[in-house]
Amino acid sequence: MQQRSGRVALYDAYGDVGAVRLDHQPRPEPGPGQVLVDVVAAGVSHMDLYVRQGRFADTLPVTFPARQGTSFAGFVRTVGPGVQGVRHGAAVLGHDPAHGAHADAVVVEAGAVVPKPERVTWEVGGALYLVGLTAYRLIQRLRLSEQDVVVVSAAAGGVGHLECQLAHLAGARVVGIAGEENHDYLRSIGVRPVAYGPGLAERIRRSADGERISAFLDNYGSYESLGAELSLPMGRFVASERRREVEVELYRAPGDDRIAAIELRDVAQLVADWNIRVLVSGFYGLDDLALAMADLDARHSRGVVVVGTRTSAAATTYRSGKLRDRFRVEH
Repeated sequence: MQQRSGRVALYDAYGDVGAVRLDHQPRPEPGPGQVLVDVVAAGVSHMDLYVRQGRFADTLPVTFPARQGTSFAGFVRTVGPGVQGVRHGAAVLGHDPAHGAHADAVVVEAGAVVPKPERVTWEVGGALYLVGLTAYRLIQRLRLSEQDVVVVSAAAGGVGHLECQLAHLAGARVVGIAGEENHDYLRSIGVRPVAYGPGLAERIRRSADGERISAFLDNYGSYESLGAELSLPMGRFVASERRREVEVELYRAPGDDRIAAIELRDVAQLVADWNIRVLVSGFYGLDDLALAMADLDARHSRGVVVVGTRTSAAATTYRSGKLRDRFRVEH
């Protein structure tokens, strides 16, 4: 009897989008303590891009042929020996420590998955691990309250737009630095937007209505001098290098990382219960993975980019840009 096969993304050398190919390989089987998950959706992250390009060759080496994809959502199809607390057929979110989530199916430790809340869509769930936990950890670091006014750079990006909402949920007022094409979107999630360019410090002060800026999350750039110009309190500037450290920590997290699992469960509940909106600006079928990666690489999208293993009208709508255009018009 011929074993079933599935698609999996592979690359044989460091490179750009063109280095990645979809191959057919036998479906994996879970060993002791593992589960097989049929992937419904998987996030496409900048960490995938940077690792594939070789930017982290020293700290995150790969063995060729290498796979990619860390965050995923899907259904548990097979439960390995000794697994408790995860049932066949369960809808789950998780991360793949072996980074092979851009595939039809993935085998991970049972501790790497948590239940998917019903109100979390597959597209959102597929992207949640890396972007959600990065934003969550950075916001937790600042311990924000209703006394704070926080500035977020790259505020409409995958991590940035979640930081803005988590900061708002903590009671802080949020000023978001972003391109003007994203200002209406930021207003829709309760953020006061300001544009990049000369005079940025003064625009931030005006947007804060004279209140003191008490914290700064720098997602993309080098704004230490701006933080000094805004007279930030000691220890309240989170540099983009710190964000990258958090992403590397999460990328390297083993399947039995209990803290990561607890945080993923918490973030999923925040999305389900507290109106934390994860904006999926690009949703592609797995066969269009190259388009999804190019979309992310071009930095044209706000929010997150996701691939799905089941082609649908929704994927076609995202890919055509109709949903993005509709979003801009309505907000």
